[in-house]
Amino acid sequence: MWSTTSDANEFRAVAGAALLARPVENTLLLTISGKVAEAGPGAVGGERPVFGWHSDGSAFVWTPPRPLLLGGPATRAAAVELTATLAGVPGVNSTDEVARAFADAWCRRTGATARPGLRSRLYRLGDLVLPDVPGRARVASESDRDLLVAWLVACGKELHEPLTSADETVSAGLAYGAYHLWEDAGATVALAGMRRPTGGVVRVGPVYTPPEHRGRGYGSAVTAAISTAARPHEIVLFTDLANPTSNSIYTKIGYHPVEDRQVYEF
Repeated sequence: MWSTTSDANEFRAVAGAALLARPVENTLLLTISGKVAEAGPGAVGGERPVFGWHSDGSAFVWTPPRPLLLGGPATRAAAVELTATLAGVPGVNSTDEVARAFADAWCRRTGATARPGLRSRLYRLGDLVLPDVPGRARVASESDRDLLVAWLVACGKELHEPLTSADETVSAGLAYGAYHLWEDAGATVALAGMRRPTGGVVRVGPVYTPPEHRGRGYGSAVTAAISTAARPHEIVLFTDLANPTSNSIYTKIGYHPVEDRQVYEF
């Protein structure tokens, strides 16, 4: 049976132990619910978020207008059951089988059509391999604000995930040293960010290199630098499986696949 709430603290109190049993796989649910608990519903933009947990350990976080996030690990049976509980879901994001089970049941129930969207892969860092790339990393500071805002906006557009407020996102990140920049020959050429530790896990992202600086290893270098800074926590990141370049550079510096996720848009 599913229970739902708009109170992030209630969700964390009830479902937190199950999520923390698999903090790597549940990194999205943990960080989003933690952000809402700390900063309030407006922290994720859009409409008021909804959280839920099932008696079998499945859980979800939904921050409209974004797709529903299913984890826990979620089961196919719980995913199908959830379609009778929610209304107006624009899409679903989960592991392959669970996302497909929810999408099929949702379409049967509502008459909607499901279209495959982003297919991503979750990676976990093993032994870090530092790439041989010219330049050096530094932690971004307040003086980098305009650059950070511009690059986060550009990154969001490329990923089709526009930020609700890039300036507020940058302010929050600067407060805890979330951004590293790579510099080469006096120019700032790449960016990597990281989330605050949750359940002993740090999620790296976004990673962005402007088009004019790509193909020189800067993305690998700045990712390795921020991964070094995130130790001794467990370190993870997501990639778009449609981008073979990003998947290749992360495996070369020591990241290993954990699971694949599929988005279906309705």
